[in-house]
Parts: sequence; structure tokens; C-alpha cells
Amino acid sequence: MPNVRNAYSYADVLLSTAYRPEMVDDIMAALEKNSKITDSDLIDLEMKWDNDFLTYRGISAVVGLVVGDALGVPVEFSNRATRRVDPVTDMRGYGMHNQPPGTWSDDSSMMIATLDWFNDFIQVEDEDPYKHLNRLDYSKLMDKFAAWMHNGKYTPYDSVFDIGITTSMAISNYDRGVEPLKCGGTSVDDNGNGSLMRIIPAALFFHDEFEVDVTPAYVPYIYNTSSLTHGHARSKLACLIYTAIVGSVIRYSYLTKEEIVKKAVKNVRTYLSKYEKDKEILAEEETYNRLWDVEAFEILLEDVIRSTGYVVDTLEAAVWCFLTTDSYKGCVLKAVNLGGDTDTIGAVAGGLAGVYYGIESIPDEWVNCIPKIEQIMKLTKKIMSVYVDNRIEIVCGDKTYVL
Repeated sequence: MPNVRNAYSYADVLLSTAYRPEMVDDIMAALEKNSKITDSDLIDLEMKWDNDFLTYRGISAVVGLVVGDALGVPVEFSNRATRRVDPVTDMRGYGMHNQPPGTWSDDSSMMIATLDWFNDFIQVEDEDPYKHLNRLDYSKLMDKFAAWMHNGKYTPYDSVFDIGITTSMAISNYDRGVEPLKCGGTSVDDNGNGSLMRIIPAALFFHDEFEVDVTPAYVPYIYNTSSLTHGHARSKLACLIYTAIVGSVIRYSYLTKEEIVKKAVKNVRTYLSKYEKDKEILAEEETYNRLWDVEAFEILLEDVIRSTGYVVDTLEAAVWCFLTTDSYKGCVLKAVNLGGDTDTIGAVAGGLAGVYYGIESIPDEWVNCIPKIEQIMKLTKKIMSVYVDNRIEIVCGDKTYVL
């Protein structure tokens, strides 16, 4: 039984390196079914399992974000007192922007444009899926943002009904010929949540790097992606913290939410102390003091959680909702019912809850009412399936999405 013995040793290696226990379970099941399985078969099984797992997590994150956004659209700018009297409990329509149920906002539109941009540079056949990074062209992403703002591309119904002032100014700067990385506002007043709301594709694109540590290899890409519309160090650091949390969820899916967030913020702070050279970024570390102490942060009362469009408030509110609930539905409804910038806080919280709990945790009727949801899933699959392009099926109630 040499193959079986080798295979069991292979599984032991996976366990000893703290790799995903779910994968090991599947490998052990394969061993039990086939005593003649070869090492080559196991490697193929591992690659397929890992690819499908990552694809599934990526789709869950993106769908979670879009659904959270859509839940918040009808009640955007309502205050917390109103939400306590009339809490959102299900997908609504119309309201603030007079849009049908399931309609997403600028948050998802710009996120989808970013997904599309990353897909422009992915070659599934590349042995090294990151070797194309030197070809990333930020002007191409700004072109997509401009197509969204001016022509309604990447919107549910081909028209724009909401856009942030800082984002609008950045795209207008680009229209006037400003270099892409200099388009975003850099004053302290330019720290809205407009880059945070669309940064999750970067977390998915760099998931291999984020899964273990935060290193200088990819952090500049996070900063640059933010800078297109929001160039202040505070917004850049918010994007880094959020993407690190998303990456940790993917890598450590078997840990608790608290353990995952602790790992992520610890990794960010280690990066700042060891590698960060930008004094403006370092000066913003204290801005996020409440997040560095996860245990103290998660027991804060709702009254001290702010739900404005300020990037720090949005990040804190989203992480707090994620930590203090035990389901996707509970997380996004809590986020939306904070009032204020409900669509963006719902989106940012929804991305975290989606990647953690999985798409099966999102109510089927919420997923199925989202316009163009299958196209969004397919865009996400391309980002995650960098090694093999397996057929994926996502079942949501009476609908099956074949990707």
C-alpha cells in the first residue's frame, strides 16, 4: 500500500502546516474510497478542491457585498431612530432613490468595474497568476469608472442614481487629463468611504498574498487602487485593513470571527512597524486605535458606533456588525439598521459576512432579486480561478447559476 501510505503522509503535511482542514477531510475520504489512489491523483484533487473553495469564497464575498448594498439603498440617509421604529427586516424597494427591490448603488457599480478591470489582466493559463502585475494600467480602471459615471455602465438599469462628491471630482479630474494616481482627493476632508466600498476585488485578486501575511509585495496596489478616487493616507489604510480581514477569512475559514480579525489587524500593524516607509500612512495608525484591540472593540455599545460616510466610521461599523452577529442576515440587517450611509455600510459588512458564512447563508430570495447577479458571479469566478477553470454551480432556491 505505498500510495496510500504516501497519501496519508501528504495529508499529515497539510495538517501540520495548518492548511484548510476541510480539504484534508476530502482527501481522507478519497483515500477511503480508493486504496490505489496515487500521489498525482491527490495533487489533482487538492488543486481542484482549493480552486473551487477559493472561487466559492470569492463569489460569496461579492454577492454578499451587492446584497448588503441593495438592502441599504431604499433607506439611505435615514437616521437610527427611524430605523429603530421601522427596522429593515427584508429586501425593500423604492424609498430614498425610488428603485425596485434588489437595486444596487454606486458601491457595487464601482466594485464591479474593478472586478472587470482585474479580469482584463488575468490569463488562466499563466503558470504564475501574478506575473502580469506590471501590466496593471490604472487608466483602464479610470476609463471604466468614467463609463459608469457618464454612461451608466456597470449599473443595474444602465443609469446612475447616486455618486459621492469626492468620487465625482476624481473622475472629472481624469476627464481633464489628470494622471490616474493623482485624481483622488488628498485632503483630510476627502476621507469618505468611496474607495473602501469598492476595494474587495483587490482582496480577492491578491488572496494568495493576504492569506498568510501583509507584505510590501502587494500593499502598493491596494494604496494605488484607493488613490484613484481617495488619495489620503487614512483611506488607503482603511482599504489595507479591510482587505487584510477579507484575506484572513479566506485563509483561516475554520477560525472564529474574533480570531480572524485579530490575525488580520496584527498582520497590518506588523507590516506598518516593519515595512511601511510612508510617514503619512504611519501617522494614521492611531486613527484606527479602536480596531487594534478587537476584544474591547466588539463589546462596544451601539450608541458609540457611528454610521456615517466617513471612511473610519464605515469600516468600524462594518467590522463591529460582523463581530457582534452570528449570521449573514443578522450582520447586514444590523448594519443597515444603524441608519446613515446604509448602502455602503451594508455593502462593506456584507462583503465580510458573505465571505465568512458563504453564499448559502444569504437568503435565496435576496440573491435572486439582484439584477445581473449571474454576470457578477461570472466576473468573480474569473478572478478566483487562476489555476484551473472548473465548472461551478451555485444553487439559490429554485435557481441554479452555472458559472
